[in-house]
Amino acid sequence: MKKHFSALLLAASMLTACGTQEAQKDAKETPNELEGTWKLLSGTLIEKGDTTVTDYTQKVSFIKVINGSHFAFLQHDLNKGKDSTASFSAGGGAYTLKDSTYTEKLEYCTAREWEGNEFHFTISIQNDTLVQRGVEKVESAGVERLNIEKYVRVK
Repeated sequence: MKKHFSALLLAASMLTACGTQEAQKDAKETPNELEGTWKLLSGTLIEKGDTTVTDYTQKVSFIKVINGSHFAFLQHDLNKGKDSTASFSAGGGAYTLKDSTYTEKLEYCTAREWEGNEFHFTISIQNDTLVQRGVEKVESAGVERLNIEKYVRVK
């Protein structure tokens, strides 16, 4: 009887361990729906009562790449830097995501005064569309504005 009980206990332990390992494996393999490459379609900035809407499908291109722990963004003009609209900017850093609260800690940026700041956004993802909305505040640059960005997932 003692041998049967020990065998039963061992079998139960093995099943529990396997179930735990499977759950951990599933959690690691289930990607965060935010992860991927996103192309910015439009951006709306509201600052001091003025609203500026930028169409990022015309004269500039902007992408954001998000992995399990970090984000990076890249923007450049579509004229290959050959006229007065020449521009390039980039940045990145760590991020956190809890429910729909997305927080970026900007560690690298071509606009150096933006480095070291945190930006808190609310995000929503529907199908292949990401909308990110939050206040950007950088005291050293005199910036405080609402930023609303609409992205599409790059496939």
